[in-house]
Amino acid sequence: MKTAMSEEIRLSAPPAGAVGKLPGNGNPVVAHKFGADPYALVYNDRVYLYNTNDVLEYDWEGEVKDNTYSSINQLSVISSDDLINWTDHGVINAAGPQGAAKWATQSWAPAAAHKKINGRDQFFLYFANNASGIGVLTSDSPTGPWVDPIGRPLISRDMPAASGVTWLFDPAVLVDEDGTGYLYYGGGVPEGQHEMPNTARVIQLGDDMVSIVGEAATIPAPYMFEDAGINKAGGVYYFTYCTNFYDGVRPEGSPPAGEIAYMTSENPMGPWTYQGCILKNPGYFFGVGGNNHHVIFQFGETWYIAYHAQTLSKAMGVPKGYRSTHLNEVHFAGDGSINEIIADMQGVTPVKLLDPFIMNDAVTMAWSAGVNVEPLAADGKDHKPAKLAVSGIHNGDWTAAAQANFGSGASSFSAWVASEAAGSTIELRLDNPSGRLIGVLEVPDTGGMQQGREAIARIAGAEGIHDLYFIFRGEQGKELFRFSAWKFSR
Repeated sequence: MKTAMSEEIRLSAPPAGAVGKLPGNGNPVVAHKFGADPYALVYNDRVYLYNTNDVLEYDWEGEVKDNTYSSINQLSVISSDDLINWTDHGVINAAGPQGAAKWATQSWAPAAAHKKINGRDQFFLYFANNASGIGVLTSDSPTGPWVDPIGRPLISRDMPAASGVTWLFDPAVLVDEDGTGYLYYGGGVPEGQHEMPNTARVIQLGDDMVSIVGEAATIPAPYMFEDAGINKAGGVYYFTYCTNFYDGVRPEGSPPAGEIAYMTSENPMGPWTYQGCILKNPGYFFGVGGNNHHVIFQFGETWYIAYHAQTLSKAMGVPKGYRSTHLNEVHFAGDGSINEIIADMQGVTPVKLLDPFIMNDAVTMAWSAGVNVEPLAADGKDHKPAKLAVSGIHNGDWTAAAQANFGSGASSFSAWVASEAAGSTIELRLDNPSGRLIGVLEVPDTGGMQQGREAIARIAGAEGIHDLYFIFRGEQGKELFRFSAWKFSR
């Protein structure tokens, strides 16, 4: 797609692009891939977003078809310390023959938690095996590698904890101040029970976070559909969920269809009091609807909501169930109620500036056009990607980092690149893809797309705070190189 900025710069669609995330906007959070059913974990001053790894499905004629969700057995994770530049940590092989949980066929709607056990930081990733069970993976790091500690579902159809639950999926997890964990899950609408499905559940987790304790309690959520969420703020527990799409007459005061509603309690197991809706369906804001899935989290002193919408797939012309994560602020009223949330493409205000003088991963991006992300090499020991790099780079593609603080200036730029041939370049521009040129780095022949090394260029004119654009140039129609890291020097 040609733009007014430059006849050679492409704004194309994933896996080639940024059509759904225009420069300056924060939503969707990434544009080089999809990400559905977001769940947030805050750890060491970073936000980690775990997602269902939506990928395009094609029919026999090569046309994009409706997302069936049936083949999704990977999750994905991205992270940020400023809420505008997001680092891609790749995919998590959760289910299937190559996954950590080989008993599972799908992995949907992850939920993540952190807990210190016996003095060690432990991370827990709960996921749905379609609507038939909930699994759990563990790791010593928020980015993996992940293992299945029990070799079976944490909650399965044959357990009392699943009794009366139509859809056994969409977990959410809370670790309370005393270290006790609670798992929230469930959904679906039994025939004739649209007004009060009674399919949401909460159950206490064991101290190890990979077992359950006691019996599950029913959460009487009006017009419940799916998408459990749980938070604690000001001593109050907030259970959030997506309402169902029943199109009959709803009693006055009932939640509308496909919106995020919430209930409150003084105890993590209930009883619960219905309060109202806080986020309309994505169709209200973006002109393309679908299911509504969210997570609320606190980062610093501010509360946020991550949710998905089909903005990227709509911009591609294929709004067929492929979803992207968005971020907006959440505000509590003085009485503890949650104000209605306004979703938009602008997103949230960055919470800090980017330091260009430290080593930055090239897969940390605010905006992008025409690129993919994949491992530069693989570590055969634990199957964890050794290094992720920006790939699929062609002439006119670009990536960008937001709010880089150059201070009094920079004198040189280093990039770690891998290429099969010389002749490509990276143009460094400020504030937009056609902005001020501060330097040009020549990409050397490194001997292959997985043989990366450092290349250096002189820089002039980079002072103050700017968005930084990397414009890739080279032979037309050919994949040029891979780009794994960068930094400036004074």
